[in-house]
Amino acid sequence: MKNIPSLTTVGPQEGQVLSVVGDSYRVIISGKQTNGAYAVIDMLVPPGAGPGPHSHAGIQESFYVLEGEIEVKTETKTYIAKKGAFVNIPMGGMVHCFKNKTDQVAQLLCTVVPSGLEEFFQEIGKPIPAGTFLPPPELTHEDIEQLKKIAEKYGQKLFPPDYLG
Repeated sequence: MKNIPSLTTVGPQEGQVLSVVGDSYRVIISGKQTNGAYAVIDMLVPPGAGPGPHSHAGIQESFYVLEGEIEVKTETKTYIAKKGAFVNIPMGGMVHCFKNKTDQVAQLLCTVVPSGLEEFFQEIGKPIPAGTFLPPPELTHEDIEQLKKIAEKYGQKLFPPDYLG
């Protein structure tokens, strides 16, 4: 008999919700569910929030803006991604960051290929109820060094906040 893979479904209230750098990330589907092929994360980014400059050479990351808008910066471009926009960060280590510069929460559907970035979020994030936000943590120099080590474990490199100007 043929081995047929089973359908994976995730309800609207399912998936682990984490506070990461002041954002609220719901891991919709993890690499554990896709044999490492990809992961999908629903990101809620409150006003003024978003990750600092970082890169991940072995991961392709894309965002589809469901609500609101974010400013995406790289070393060569700044782009305002509004509702309905799509942003692709290719493999290769492009330094990038994004920030919500509006007064409304932005919602992004993030896909990473292959998976693994969600495991970084699971290690550094704090579980929270859906739809809630924790303030970004105040990080000491030691905290930042530890965060860099954890990031490197997952193929990421972190850069100073002013790296992209």
